[in-house]
Amino acid sequence: MKIGEATLLRVQQLCAERNITINKLATLSGVNRSVIGNWISRGIEEPSLSSIKKICDGLEMGIVEFFDCDLFQDLEQEIN
Repeated sequence: MKIGEATLLRVQQLCAERNITINKLATLSGVNRSVIGNWISRGIEEPSLSSIKKICDGLEMGIVEFFDCDLFQDLEQEIN
């Protein structure tokens, strides 16, 4: 799994755990709804670290907690 895929799955997982919609996440985090929508529907963009930090702040969790998840174990090496 690539880091962008793992990040997307983690965001979806956290929304499901907290029973919140993507719209609600956008409101809580201050990340534009269309930006989050692009991650989810198109998978064309990887979220920036600053966007992940905003999402963490909106969910009242630390960035370490966000990445402390099995999804981020054994990621594929990505060569650009």
